[in-house]
Amino acid sequence: MAPLGWGLGHATRCIPLIRELQRQGATVVLASDGDALALLRQTFPTLPGLELPGYNVKYKTQSMAWNMAWQLPKIIRAIWLEHRLVRQLVISQGIDGIISDNRFGCFASKKRSIFLTHQVNIQVPFFLAKRVINSLNHLIINKFDECWIPDMPSTQNLSGALSHPIKLRLRAKAKYIGALSQLQTSNTATKRYDAIVVLSGPEPQRTRLEKAIIEQARHLTGQILIVQGRPRQHGEAPSFLPKNIEIVASMAGEHLQQAILESSVFIGRSGYSTVMDLARLGNPALLIPTPGQTEQEYLATKFLRENVFFMQKQNELNLGEGIMEAKKLTGLQGVFFDEKAVENAVATFLAAC
Repeated sequence: MAPLGWGLGHATRCIPLIRELQRQGATVVLASDGDALALLRQTFPTLPGLELPGYNVKYKTQSMAWNMAWQLPKIIRAIWLEHRLVRQLVISQGIDGIISDNRFGCFASKKRSIFLTHQVNIQVPFFLAKRVINSLNHLIINKFDECWIPDMPSTQNLSGALSHPIKLRLRAKAKYIGALSQLQTSNTATKRYDAIVVLSGPEPQRTRLEKAIIEQARHLTGQILIVQGRPRQHGEAPSFLPKNIEIVASMAGEHLQQAILESSVFIGRSGYSTVMDLARLGNPALLIPTPGQTEQEYLATKFLRENVFFMQKQNELNLGEGIMEAKKLTGLQGVFFDEKAVENAVATFLAAC
């Protein structure tokens, strides 16, 4: 199981797949890098964990094209290195099959290889660039035996244009398996926090958002819980932190679920894994897309337009207003999960390994 180490979302949405693989009798080997691998090791301490080369993508500007262009050689090298390493691991670890969550190099020609993604149709602002990027995206996906999409195939879906419709060249390999979340539905808990802030994603934008939120939260009266999204570190609380702000380095699983349910509003990035978690729990949310990350900008705008979640740009953050406006909206209400589809996808995969 090889999720991309680009924030924590790819790792968290792999957790229910790992559990289903184990339930069906598979022996699972974890493979990722950075905080994503640390989170999986914390969640599954008895499973072997292998370190893959990190893509180490940073979002320094609000231009997606520039952010990717200057880092492209580094990304290509990481993909080449991970593919070479995966071929070695298939032999040394006796691996029969691979599930890659957005790691382009994690496949092997003679082993069953699955590509897990919600970005079948990558959203970029320029038509020509969009065609070129998606042609490359589809070319790489076609190197895998199947493409699993964590969403529903119907018009009632979460990803919108990111994975609907499926282009002809991918239809034979595409399989919708329903949304994936490490969290479970639960009865509404007693509210302890006015808001929970869950931080994630590439630097330096993660730290910039954390600093902006702490500065504004100082002037609010409500209780704010900030989860830094740093499973490898202890919480680094600033000096003279006011009593209405609580900071923890990391939360996962039942602890994170309980904290979200005990909060009136969720605040965080508009990554797709976050959207799936919110669909599971039904919480109202203030979404703040990572500057320059077109997928998050698309999702946040989509849900704002549909009166589901409130959205603010990072450089226009107004925490008090954002919490107030988020409470007025409905949150996600609907059926986006299909446990039977996940069970069948895993069973078919294991049978082919």
